[in-house]
Amino acid sequence: MKSKNFVWHPYTQMHDWKEFDVIIRGKGMWLIDSNGNKLLDGVASMWCNVWGHSKKELVNTIINQSKKLQHSSLFNLTNDQSELLAEKLVRISPGMMKVFYSDNGSTAMEIAFKMALQYWQNVGFKSKNKFVSLKNGYHGDTFGAMSVGYVPLFFSNYKKNLFPVIKTPIPNKFRLPKGVSLKEFQNFCLEKIEKVFAKDEQVAAFVMESGAQVAGGAIIYPVGFQKKISKLCKKHNVLFILDEVATGFGRLGSFIEYKAQDSFPDIVSYGKMLTGGYLPLAATLTTKKIYDAFIGHYREMKHFFHGHTFTGNPIAASVALTNLKLYEKNKLITKIQKKENQFKQRIAEISELDHVGDVRHKGMLMGIELVNNKRKKRPIDPVKAVYKKIFVEGKKHHIYLRTLGHIVMLVPPLAIKEKELDFLINGTIKTIKNVSKEL
Repeated sequence: MKSKNFVWHPYTQMHDWKEFDVIIRGKGMWLIDSNGNKLLDGVASMWCNVWGHSKKELVNTIINQSKKLQHSSLFNLTNDQSELLAEKLVRISPGMMKVFYSDNGSTAMEIAFKMALQYWQNVGFKSKNKFVSLKNGYHGDTFGAMSVGYVPLFFSNYKKNLFPVIKTPIPNKFRLPKGVSLKEFQNFCLEKIEKVFAKDEQVAAFVMESGAQVAGGAIIYPVGFQKKISKLCKKHNVLFILDEVATGFGRLGSFIEYKAQDSFPDIVSYGKMLTGGYLPLAATLTTKKIYDAFIGHYREMKHFFHGHTFTGNPIAASVALTNLKLYEKNKLITKIQKKENQFKQRIAEISELDHVGDVRHKGMLMGIELVNNKRKKRPIDPVKAVYKKIFVEGKKHHIYLRTLGHIVMLVPPLAIKEKELDFLINGTIKTIKNVSKEL
């Protein structure tokens, strides 16, 4: 079967592709196309797959729930699966009390932004309406998310249509100012944030990805950076919003990343791996303090004006519950913490490759930054279409790779076996070696 060219593919220059491989089946860590070719899923189907494909327990849950209740609205009703999942999420998320459902990470973050703004209105601080966020952050592709998480490579075409957000610098060990240490620049970044808070009483919330900027190129925060921002928010009466859509549920080696970072948010969003990557579902959680500000008489109009058709879908909620049970049953987080050593052991080897400027890694995430010149650290020119070259060359080695600009991302399913992870890393090294000859 060939692709029929009716589909407009995401983040893809369609001119570069005459046709696409048609994936018809998945088994374990492998994707299988219509010609029987197998590709190791090196990006966890856009960072969401936990167990690999066709996991029996998850598939059976979907089938069984589909026979009982396919969908029931949460508008004036509820369903058992969304209730059970909400209870579970609250129990595993320190400080959180209420769960608001959506169906993808972008909308989960939009909910967080709206919740923060309306919270301040409801408690009488209507002037607190500004957001502060880290440069290079990513929070989704909707307009609020693009505004707060502006990545120039992705969103420059819409810049004039986005609302203003105060951006603060992020400590990136590969791109520090000359003569400045990582610790010194981290302190500089924190001072910048505090100056913004102290100067502007209109700041409603500070927003950041929890643990690392993933779409920004696997930028891993220095130890203590997130915790210190959390403390600054509390000191200056600013809400702290965390995005764990890509980093929660084990991607960085911890089940709940903000707990590992010892930084406790007012609002946090989950997505991607919540259902094991099997169905779209996201959740925005908040504290009793925030929730209570929305309670009042109807005439006060304090209730939260937001909702989606498939909010709290029972099939998605049921598969999420099974997914979370599998984490516990299989002791997945413990296994991830052991497996990340496989990545660590290959960093030096990857760093020696031509055109590799930096290798960043934590847990089951690795970003390999390609540069024109190692000394000058200039990124590979986008005109060279490295994203397609990496994908095409990766296929020759039976691995599915995708870049973010000039950064090769390794984001495999969390349950990948050691031999499969070696296969992925070896294939990636061969891919970069061969593509480097064309750069």
